Amino acid sequence: MNYETRDTLGMYKESPDGPGPHLMGADTLVGNDVYNHKEESLGDIKEIMLDVTNGQVSYAVLSFGSFLGMGEKLFAVPWSALTLDTANKRFVLNVDKNRLSDAPGFDKKHWPNMADKTWAKQVDSYYAKDEPRV
Repeated sequence: MNYETRDTLGMYKESPDGPGPHLMGADTLVGNDVYNHKEESLGDIKEIMLDVTNGQVSYAVLSFGSFLGMGEKLFAVPWSALTLDTANKRFVLNVDKNRLSDAPGFDKKHWPNMADKTWAKQVDSYYAKDEPRV
């Protein structure tokens, strides 16, 4: 699914001069597909995590490795690690599929405390841009 499909207000389809792609509605981003540079599907965005103290997007929560919702693993990926691919209407995460399966993750019944600085440092360093990921 992509942000145009989720656009219930018509801000992308009916208003070509409207917001996007640099300013987009959070609700339209949930459900968007995420691929890597090898054109492999890495899952989709399940949630957008906002830091309400500073007004910034901190993480996108991705789902990966599920079949009909079974065995689904969730990953909090730093928002800065994602790139919007406007041509294909999806996000790109520059990480190999095997590396993602080894990333710090969680299941939907056991969410981590994302405000915990130790947790955040671990996740942020896993996806650091200067670290080879592909």
